[in-house]
Amino acid sequence: MTDHAPAAAPTADNIAAAFQIEGWPVRGRLVRLGSTIDAILSAHAYPEPVAALLGEACALAALIGSSLKFDGRLIVQAQGDGPVRYVVADYDTQGHLRGYCRFDEAEVAAASQGFSRPGAKTLLGDGVFVMTLDRGPDFERTQGITPIEGESLSLAAEHYFQQSEQIPTKVRLAVGAVTTDAGTAWRAGGALIQLIAGDDARGSTEEAWDRSRALFQTLGDDELIDPTVSPETLLFRLFHEDGVRLEDARTLQAVCRCSKDRIGTVLASFAPEERAEMVEPDGKIRVTCEYCATVYELEPEDVGEG
Repeated sequence: MTDHAPAAAPTADNIAAAFQIEGWPVRGRLVRLGSTIDAILSAHAYPEPVAALLGEACALAALIGSSLKFDGRLIVQAQGDGPVRYVVADYDTQGHLRGYCRFDEAEVAAASQGFSRPGAKTLLGDGVFVMTLDRGPDFERTQGITPIEGESLSLAAEHYFQQSEQIPTKVRLAVGAVTTDAGTAWRAGGALIQLIAGDDARGSTEEAWDRSRALFQTLGDDELIDPTVSPETLLFRLFHEDGVRLEDARTLQAVCRCSKDRIGTVLASFAPEERAEMVEPDGKIRVTCEYCATVYELEPEDVGEG
């Protein structure tokens, strides 16, 4: 144990990493998103509450997805009958992240009249929180579904782990626009701790879990998104009395899997008369990716049989 904070180091952004508290039956993960989340949220003119909700979903997808031990994808989504119909974040084990929201602008504006930012339950209404594991074409997808709980996706995730996997879990998520000398940009952060079950050798873990939860609760939203606070410093503030180490850090990037070929394949699945209706006055078909907002321009004769 040391009496001093770790020496200042360059702030690590766009990473997901595991952390271990020395001697504790608790495992954790930390995500810090800078330019990656700014690229995802800035691709669309989202209202601030919608952007914040999508930022939470992306941080959560990276937080959980980065622990996967196989090549594949984790898809975090929530859908309901509220102003936001659908939010989805897609993480693959190469560290690629993307996401989008579908929403009613007038309903979001009406829900945003109060003094505080509307949260997940207000925006999504009655609905479900879904996590899907995709191991590739040779495996069936596995999916867990729970009701949307509370005003943050962190509460929905905690409920999911308790109900679906019986793993005591605490999650913190934060999203905000931060102004620096370089300008204003979106940032997001997330942290997660989980209890490792007790056994004959370890004995009861309840006291350690109570203590770790109490310390974790002191983590502020501003700390999670502050570009001047490194991940190491953040963890030191929480668990310095016991020692904590960061490990297995992975870089996160905003990468969409859309392409002109993929769009063409989708269009080819439509009947010729349906494709004909998509042709614009200048004779071209244009398709905008829901995730990254890239506009693809195709010649009708290059799609299917024309």
